[in-house]
Amino acid sequence: MQLEDYFEFLTPEDIRIKGTRVGIEHVLYEYIHCGKTPEAIAQKFRTLTMAQVYATILYYLENQETVGKYVGGWLEYCLKAEAEYDRNPSPFVLKMRQIKEKKNTFTQLDRVH
Repeated sequence: MQLEDYFEFLTPEDIRIKGTRVGIEHVLYEYIHCGKTPEAIAQKFRTLTMAQVYATILYYLENQETVGKYVGGWLEYCLKAEAEYDRNPSPFVLKMRQIKEKKNTFTQLDRVH
């Protein structure tokens, strides 16, 4: 079995671990940025086998420049999406924030009395 056989290359921006919906970026984020062990990653992503986790890490190690750019692009996208969401929250989020503010106000009033 070739290393690439572990993956589905859907688009240049979407590489998934074969037989799952898990993108390699999720495993590599845990490995690179969070410093988690392969065992801890496999526990977090229970649909993955240890072989799939190790294959993903090895694919990164064998292709650090290319895969590093792939993960970097994903992180950049996530940060932009999060910033946009923070600037324009959904009506549901706005309503939940109002409820939380009211609850905090009542909690503070209860402490005073």
